[in-house]
Amino acid sequence: MSRGQFPSTRMRRNRMQSFSRRLMAETNLTVDDLIWPMFVVEGQAIDEPIASMPGQYRHSIDRLVAKAGEAVGLSIPAIAIFPALDSSMKDADGTGALDGNNLICRAVRAVKDAYPDLGIICDVALDPFTDHGHDGVIRDGMVANDETIDILCQQAVLQADAGCDIIAPSDMMDGRVGAIRTALDHAGHQNVIIMSYAAKYASAFYGPFREAVKAGVSLGSTGKSSYQMDPANSDEAMHEIGLDLQEGADMVIIKPGMPYLDVLNRAKTEFGVPCIAYQVSGEYAMILAAAENGWIDQDRSMMESMAAFKRAGADAVITYFAPQIATILHSK
Repeated sequence: MSRGQFPSTRMRRNRMQSFSRRLMAETNLTVDDLIWPMFVVEGQAIDEPIASMPGQYRHSIDRLVAKAGEAVGLSIPAIAIFPALDSSMKDADGTGALDGNNLICRAVRAVKDAYPDLGIICDVALDPFTDHGHDGVIRDGMVANDETIDILCQQAVLQADAGCDIIAPSDMMDGRVGAIRTALDHAGHQNVIIMSYAAKYASAFYGPFREAVKAGVSLGSTGKSSYQMDPANSDEAMHEIGLDLQEGADMVIIKPGMPYLDVLNRAKTEFGVPCIAYQVSGEYAMILAAAENGWIDQDRSMMESMAAFKRAGADAVITYFAPQIATILHSK
């Protein structure tokens, strides 16, 4: 066989030109895959930079509404809003979560009034409201599962009352999805979606987020290990996801994102339900830091990470890069 005849199968043929690469692409990212997380604080005309997350800010409600307008202009389908409260507004039991006029509820109402068709996602957990930073109330030195759930149910209903479209329980209490589903239904919110943080790991990648929301910074690397998942486990994640689906979850989140692509892929393969990847603050900060030092190309690495999430099975990605990604996609 002459060199000119070998090999007959040349995988490079389909890669040689832009049009053929586009035709053969197995994974496609669109603006419809993006969820943009945002932070809100009390006050007016505030855009407070977050040191560990360059390009991210804590916005007062008026500025948050303006950012929501940017999301609409970019055709991003949904935003996730996280409150950052002053320590004076927190207590041991997170009672501020049960105030229907608290920061997050006012923010949701303001955004909904301005942009009724924009999807709004709210976490259900007590850590933004507790002075100790845990996701639930502490009793005898431990987070009290069942008492916390009672509070979370009330919190979820108040957020739905304010106009939240998707309730996202991020607390990792056992049985909370079923209890919240029942509470929402009884309150007339049968159509409010539950996007459960079903596989939320006790990860080192949350540090910048905790600074952003001013919650849990002092807990250290093992502070939430009694309820968030062990990074070594994936079978356990499948069990968690299965339970949440049985209890009525409509979608599930795998968090963090990139370090847990195997978990994301297993979840999509085994359950076939809508799976959301969360590209968390530490992932964002690492890409930004390396790009700012000239070590990697920010846009290429950002888009490559999105392709990885989609390839692994993500139906959507929560990412702080959402506006940059949307801008790139619209330019194509």
